[in-house]
Amino acid sequence: MIRLALLGSAAALALVAPAAAQDFTITNATVATGDGSEPVENATVVVRNGRIVAAGTGVTAPAGGEVIDGTGKWVTPGIFSAVTDLGLSDVDGVSESNDTAAGNSPFSAALDASTALNPNSQDVLVARADGITRASVSTRPSASIFGGQGAVIDLGADPDMVTRPRAFQLVDLGETGARISGGSRTSAHALLRNALREAQSYGDRAAIGAATARPSDTSFGDDVPLDPRLSGRDSERAGDVLLTRFDAAALVPVVRGEQPLYVVAERASDIREAIRLKRDFPRLDLVILGASEGWLVANEIAAANVPVIADPLDDLPTGFDQLAATQSNIGRMRDAGVTVAIGRMSGGTGEQPRNARQYAGNLVALSRVPGATGLTWGEALATITSIPARISGFGGRLGTLSQNAAADVVIWDGDPLEVGTVPEAVFIDGVRQPTDTHQSGLRERYRDLNEADLPQAYDW
Repeated sequence: MIRLALLGSAAALALVAPAAAQDFTITNATVATGDGSEPVENATVVVRNGRIVAAGTGVTAPAGGEVIDGTGKWVTPGIFSAVTDLGLSDVDGVSESNDTAAGNSPFSAALDASTALNPNSQDVLVARADGITRASVSTRPSASIFGGQGAVIDLGADPDMVTRPRAFQLVDLGETGARISGGSRTSAHALLRNALREAQSYGDRAAIGAATARPSDTSFGDDVPLDPRLSGRDSERAGDVLLTRFDAAALVPVVRGEQPLYVVAERASDIREAIRLKRDFPRLDLVILGASEGWLVANEIAAANVPVIADPLDDLPTGFDQLAATQSNIGRMRDAGVTVAIGRMSGGTGEQPRNARQYAGNLVALSRVPGATGLTWGEALATITSIPARISGFGGRLGTLSQNAAADVVIWDGDPLEVGTVPEAVFIDGVRQPTDTHQSGLRERYRDLNEADLPQAYDW
């Protein structure tokens, strides 16, 4: 028997359930909690005040609240889409509606994705309609190797979508970072190390930390004194810096280990070099993004206790930093003890966040291919639910149906890792969400269109 009881106080959590949270119980469903375990049949999920009270078999539905018959349905946590651009773009090809990059900005590390989010973006609505309830969002590096400060968001139908602003900093140390920084990885690494040292020095002088390190703070103005220890010839170099005060302030919590540093690194040597950063900056909280060749250095990643958000199922190189790409990458890293999530899905048709379920399902199928390394069903679901939530700092609170977690719940009409499966109901913080989109509106409009409704054509 699997049973999760309500323990602790909801007040202890940073996430606050909205006032409109519903009390409901789902019965007789196939339930997967998202923690890596396999799904169980004839199970029950109980939600009260926007929180999970219990999930599993042997759970008795309490009195009160709506009872939903889940016969023939599957119930899982909402999907957590890791490192995407949801809410930052309406039409990628229209620059006025696209805030995914700031190629002409004088700022870099100080860029704050949470200030440009649009909860009414069709990308958000489409993702929500396919069971995505939370995401980590970041702008991409363009004018600098730094992409700026990413945020964790919810995809609920309300104006405030920010769960945690300034949740991480993103930097590119791969081919793109090399190109941006001057044409070589040597320049990218020099730029990063210089920036971290500037931030370290700036933070020491200004006595600032994670709670205040943001561009809007007036304490980072021209009144910040130079280091009094600089004198004589050294004082001539006091202005020899590459970061604005705002950028330096944004990197202070990174060097202090108070804000994770997400490092884009695909090839094995780049991953090793990223891990070596901790020798000079031991407090860094690193996360590797991409890691197409991660399986080659999986033991080193695991030993450094660095989690990975991997590009799913890279099996052919798209650049010289992915020559050793293999579909077994995620499975092999998992076998070595690396914490791996699927992520970085945004942009084209094959990379939309809603396709992560399909890729997770492919990893399950891969486990049945001779010579390949895939995942079990439960492990695959965890790569798109509880693991990205844990990497984002919400372990046990998001991406799971465990006790007292936020009630991000999806009811599916079948196995969610199958391509043809669709959500029948999506809840965020216990609130049932609309799943209408522009796409679904067009579908209904033209499903049974009577030609008599068409405008009169010319006779000739």
